[in-house]
Amino acid sequence: MSGIVVHLPQGSGGADGEPGGEAVTLRLGPGEVARFGRGSSTTPVELRLADEAVSRLAGEIRVTEDHWQLTNHSTTQTYLVENPEGAGEYLRVSPRRAGAPIPFEFSRVVLPTRRGTTVSFQVFAPDHVYLDPPGAGGSWTSRTVTAYSLDETATYFLVLVALCEPWLRDQSPVAVPTTPQVVERLRGHATGGRLTARAVSSHIDYLADEKLRIAVAAGAPEAGAGAADRRNGKRDAVVGLALKFAVVREEHLALLPPRAEAGVRGR
Repeated sequence: MSGIVVHLPQGSGGADGEPGGEAVTLRLGPGEVARFGRGSSTTPVELRLADEAVSRLAGEIRVTEDHWQLTNHSTTQTYLVENPEGAGEYLRVSPRRAGAPIPFEFSRVVLPTRRGTTVSFQVFAPDHVYLDPPGAGGSWTSRTVTAYSLDETATYFLVLVALCEPWLRDQSPVAVPTTPQVVERLRGHATGGRLTARAVSSHIDYLADEKLRIAVAAGAPEAGAGAADRRNGKRDAVVGLALKFAVVREEHLALLPPRAEAGVRGR
C-alpha cells in the first residue's frame, strides 16, 4: 500500500500555526498519524479546523497496511464519513470511538458546527487491489494483481478520461488539456459537473502519486513558473502512461458528457 492523501480545502482552517486558512494536502504512509481539530499552542494538530464547535483535539487519522482508521476524541460529537462517489453511503463515528476502519476509496470526513453548516476534509484511501478474474486458473500463490487498479466509476477516472480525450478522438492535440479546460469539459456531468479547478488538481495529484505511481522530476520551485511547469509535467506524464498501457480506451469516452460542438452541428 502506498498510503493516503488528506486534503483540507481552502478556508477551512489550514495547517496548524499558519494563518489565512490555506488549503493543506498531507501524504501519509503506513503507520503514520495526522491529528485534526481546532488546535492550540499546547495541542498541536496537522489539520486545523477553524470553528469554535470543534474540539482542540477532535480526532486523528491512522494509516494501516491496507486501510485507514478514524478516531473520534470528542466526548459529545458524532462525525460522519461520506462516500461522495457512491449512492449516498456514509458511516457514523461515535464519540470516543477509537480506530474505526473506513472502507471507502474516497471519503469526506464531516464535523458539525454551530453555524448551520459543517467543516470537512477529504481522504483519498489506500489503493484498492483486485485479483485476476474468476477462472483465470492457477493457485492462490501464483495469481497476479492488477498493475493499475483504478475504479472506473470514480471521479478521478472521469478526470483522467477528460485529459486523454483529445488523443482518443484522434484530434492530434499539441498539449494536454489544462485544468480549467477539464472543469469546462465536465460541466453538465452528474457528479463531475460540480468539480472546481482545485478539486481537479487534487484528482490529478492522486492519479500521479497514488494510482499510477508516476515519479515527476523534483527540484522545481513551488511557486511561479516552476510550479506551473511541474504541474504540466505531471499532467503530461499521467496522460502518457494511461494511453501507453491502455488504462483509458476509446470506450471510456462514453463516461463524458456530450460535447457542446456536437449539439451545435446537429442543429
